[in-house]
Amino acid sequence: MKKRIAIFISGRGSNMEVIVKNAKNGILTNYCEVGVVLSNKKDAKGLEIAKNLGVDTLYIESAGKSRSSFEAEVVEVLKPYHIDYIVLAGFMRILSKTLLREYKNRIINIHPADTNEFQGLHAYEWAFEEKKEFTKITVHYVDEGVDTGVIIAQQEVDLRGASTLEEVEQRGLRVEHEFYSEVLKSIFA
Repeated sequence: MKKRIAIFISGRGSNMEVIVKNAKNGILTNYCEVGVVLSNKKDAKGLEIAKNLGVDTLYIESAGKSRSSFEAEVVEVLKPYHIDYIVLAGFMRILSKTLLREYKNRIINIHPADTNEFQGLHAYEWAFEEKKEFTKITVHYVDEGVDTGVIIAQQEVDLRGASTLEEVEQRGLRVEHEFYSEVLKSIFA
């Protein structure tokens, strides 16, 4: 049976776009369907992309709210969608017990580094500044920490010869876009 997923974004949502397309006509077609794309940013470009792909979208403002009150709202608005998993794709909020309890072991994130080496924002900048020859993309379950959840899978990114941060980011995103859907397929199969 197909899993119903909600994808959470805060910006453009390039991973979200790939997952939606793969759920409609790609490697995720038999494994999941995207019930809704949710953003905590009203101007997130990914909301328009999701709408154009025929997916329901929700916006819930997070600014000025405690994590628990924001997430209580999220839990309520997701109920009619009967969501099995939440997939984070550039969602820039640390989650609290409110959402983690409701979706225990069913919230997944992608992080552009080996979470054993680097957590948090600016992972590609870190890899570039550290002159890493390789980095890893990590897909993990979400816990209350920042990129500290149980690792599901990792994929290496070859950075040798990358001379700019933009090149590092492009190489990483190419891997992210393919790898995230592959890992989701393995989870939902």
